Formats: sequence, C-alpha cells, structure tokens
Amino acid sequence: MITRRYILDTNVLLQDPLAIYAFEQHEVIIPAVVLEEVDSKKRNMDEIGRNARYVARLIDDLREKGKLHLGVPLSNGGSFRVELNHRSFGKMKEHFFEVTNDNRILAVALNMSLEEKENNTGVAVTLVSKDALLRVKADALGIHAEDFLSDRVVQYDRMYTGYKEISVPPEIINQLYEKKVMKLDKVGKFNYYPNQFLIIKDETNSSRSALGIISKDCKDIQLFIPQDDTIWGIRPRNVQQRIAFELLTRDDIPLVTLAGKAGTGKTLLSLAAGLYQTEDLQKYNKLLVARPVVPVGKDIGYLPGEKEEKLRPWMQPIYDNLEFLFNTKKPGELERILAGMGSIQVEALTYIRGRSIPDQFIIIDEAQNLTKHEVKTILTRVGEGSKIVLMGDPKQIDHPYLDEYTNGLTYVTERLKHLSETGHIKLQKGERSGLAQMAADLL
Repeated sequence: MITRRYILDTNVLLQDPLAIYAFEQHEVIIPAVVLEEVDSKKRNMDEIGRNARYVARLIDDLREKGKLHLGVPLSNGGSFRVELNHRSFGKMKEHFFEVTNDNRILAVALNMSLEEKENNTGVAVTLVSKDALLRVKADALGIHAEDFLSDRVVQYDRMYTGYKEISVPPEIINQLYEKKVMKLDKVGKFNYYPNQFLIIKDETNSSRSALGIISKDCKDIQLFIPQDDTIWGIRPRNVQQRIAFELLTRDDIPLVTLAGKAGTGKTLLSLAAGLYQTEDLQKYNKLLVARPVVPVGKDIGYLPGEKEEKLRPWMQPIYDNLEFLFNTKKPGELERILAGMGSIQVEALTYIRGRSIPDQFIIIDEAQNLTKHEVKTILTRVGEGSKIVLMGDPKQIDHPYLDEYTNGLTYVTERLKHLSETGHIKLQKGERSGLAQMAADLL
C-alpha cells in the first residue's frame, strides 16, 4: 500500500537520471511538464543533455511494464507514474497566477495534496526539487517540499581534510623522533586513511609537536620532516602547503586532490611541482593543465581567433601563475617560452575528452565544476605512468546543477580516500595577500 507520493522536479532528473529509484517502496510521480522540460534539454551536447537522453531512454524502457499514466512497478519495490491530470490552476490563481512550468509543477503537487487530504487517505505528498525558490513557493502553499539529498557525498565542512590534529603524551613524540616510525595504535584509535597526515602535539606543551604520515596499510605512522628546499622559486608557507608539496611530488601517489578557498596556493603549488618533475627531473613527458569552460562541456563559442586565442580568457588564471613562475615581464614572453619548451600544454576540458594520456603530469583546475560522470570520465583517461591533480573550491561552484555536496571534487575525495594510491589536503590559510585572505574570510 502506498504511504507517500514523491513528485519530482526536472532539475532532480537532470542531475541524477536514476533519481526515480531513490525513493524505495514509495510512488514516484513525474508531471507531464517535466517530460517537456527534459525533452527541451536532450539536444544539449553537455552533461545536462546526456542526462536528459538517459532519462528519456529509462522512461521509455518502463513503458514495457504497462501504461505510464496508470503507474508501473519499479525494480526497487516502488512505482512510477506520469501525471497527466491535476493541472488545474483554480487553487493557484490567488497566489501564483502566471502559467509557468514551475507553477504547473506546483499545481500538480497542490491539487494532489488537497485530494489526498479530502479523501483522508493518509498518503503524504512531497515535492522534490533542487530549486530553493520552488521549495519556498511550495511551502507557502502548504505543500511539503524537500531537496534531493541522496546524491550528496558529504557536506564541505565535514569533507575529509587529509590531516588530523591529535594530542599525545610527550614520550610518544620522543619515540617517534627517535625511531622515525611507530605503530599507529600508539597514538590513539581514530578513523585513519592511507597517506593521511597527523599533526601530533604534546599534550603537556602546546609548542612541541611532530608531523607524521600514515602508511599505505594504515598500520604505521612515519615521521615526516618537511624539506626547506624551494621548488621553482616557491617555498611552502604553512604546514598544509608543505603536505601538498609532499603529495604532489610523491611517485607512489598518482591521484592527488587539493581543496581550499581562493588564495590558498592550490594552482601555484601544483604548477611548480609539475614543472619541477616534468622539466627538471623529466619524470613525465608533458605537463597538461586543463580547466572546465563554464558552462561545463559547452563549446568555446564564437570568440574571434584561433583555438588558442579563444582559450586565453578562460585559461587566464593558469597563465597568470605561469607568468609568476617564469618571472616574465614583457608581453608575449610567456608564449615564446611555452612554444620553445613544447612540454607544457594548457587546454580546456572540452579537448581532452576521449583521449588516453600516458606519462604526463595532469592538473585539472576548478574540479568543483565537474559532475560525478565527468570526473569519472577524466580519471579513466589517465594512462600508465601519469599523475593527476584535481583541485578547486567546493564553495565556489558555477555549474547550475551542482553544489558543495554533489560536485566531482568532493565526490572523488570522499569515495577514494581509503585507497593507497590517493592523497588529499584541504588548504586552510590564504597566502595570496592579507587583503585576499580578509576578503575570503569576511565577504
């Protein structure tokens, strides 16, 4: 017996095409207008278009089970129905009289909710939408509304940081400095992950500390003594940046994720580490730097010039950091250097889809604007002998269907943190300038 009906907004399906299976044994309802909106997106050559086409095929397959307007069973024990009635605006006119697609979805939810109450069926009706304003309008009409939460990985404030601060007796620190390695269970029982760093403080003397890194099998902790050497003129300014440099230069960690707000040094550190290992050590054949063109997946557009000229406005943050690292002063000097070296490639993600990328140091900037599918596609392109760095700020997302809970950077960090081939650090302190740090904290 049905106890709850969920009415899905278009944005839920466009973000997660499998959303209809996320409501267990309850009934999932798609208003007809939602099908129209999905249909209008199916020709898009981006992630939204791909999801729209996937939804269309999924619903078409369900037709084999029966009439969609009457309801068909789902494999998870629930049911699915396309709602063709309940579109009357009679109850909506006093509040939202304009016949928009959002209001048509609201009308379905309102009329269905009122019908269930009048018949005293005890069936609850819930509108599910990623649109905050639609949920507000629903609440004003007395309709129960919820955000779609099942695709969330973790809240950014609870995101894996890559390090943990602990306090221990002084003899533990003495032993670590003396033997360089010790059993992990001696510093306490926590949830540990491979390549996670521990900032170990003396519980009797707050100024005395040690820095350790957890082994790949999570059994030992090894003393980590950061080197003071500069890499391409860049010297780490805080402990998180030192950890980042260690992860970026380790051969046995092919996937590194860096998270942090603007000015924490993500791009500069990654480029310096990439140039050092590509140009100086020659571990990699090429340094490939890419970032999504927002909106993600769309073409560059009708900007004048060749591809490089079109890319320049989107890639300017990368070029700014390269100019700093190469200490260029004159216009065009950086372009001449890059053309002469030939081992540095700056691309939009549009142009690396479908490629196999072996023996390269790959940097993906603004990874928070990638969907789960896109970041999976990119990681599966990484060839033998390559290292890939995903970085970004989950608090600054430009993608219309992503948030800090569902973006590709958060997804990869949380889903792969238990693997010995991965490393992560969340950079906290801004080092760009005092003004930049103040703006990031207060504005």
